[in-house]
Amino acid sequence: MFKAVLFDLDGVITDTAEYHYRAWKALAEEIGIDGVDRQFNEQLKGVAREDSLRKILALGGQENKYSDAEFAELCDRKNENYVRMIQDVSPADIYPGILQLLKDLRANGVKIALASASKNGPFLLERMELTDYFDAIADPAKVAASKPAPDIFIAAAEAVNVSPVESIGLEDSQAGIQSIKDSGALPIGVGRPEDLGTDIVVVPDTAHYTFDFLKKVWAEKR
Repeated sequence: MFKAVLFDLDGVITDTAEYHYRAWKALAEEIGIDGVDRQFNEQLKGVAREDSLRKILALGGQENKYSDAEFAELCDRKNENYVRMIQDVSPADIYPGILQLLKDLRANGVKIALASASKNGPFLLERMELTDYFDAIADPAKVAASKPAPDIFIAAAEAVNVSPVESIGLEDSQAGIQSIKDSGALPIGVGRPEDLGTDIVVVPDTAHYTFDFLKKVWAEKR
């Protein structure tokens, strides 16, 4: 059986993706870039803050407009807006099924790690009172490349002393699914197959993420 489950955060444990979208859209409009709509936002899901800003600047033809210091200031400005929005996150914001899954994983000795591109991951887990369920939180600031590179999922598995090939990864973004695949872990997506791929198991919502379901998929795919 699998030895670890590696969780994305935004869109898997809770819905902070909407706050990310609003914060990026507001920043883009401040610097005169239109087009950061929900369709474009699909490219930003699961992607690190700096890489998300590069995509937005490219959209507006502003790739070379800002110095390194100005670029960092834009990242900070977006994050400040986002952090203000998430202050009220609470246990009531945990997605259906996730708390029970965490309890069942822990009861069965399966390691639990966070593999999120969000630098606010520890704060959000604390707000939702989930910190104690996690054996490790991979630090996105310490990996060489963000999703879709496999680095964050490899780091999460290593943090709990488990090989990625002995792990399941849970994700809601294209970039995240690719990251899981390339790490060697088994992906189980949440969302739509047309968005995440028809070559993997995809569930329509997190209520389907049960311990028994994960065991079933593992037995079939591994």
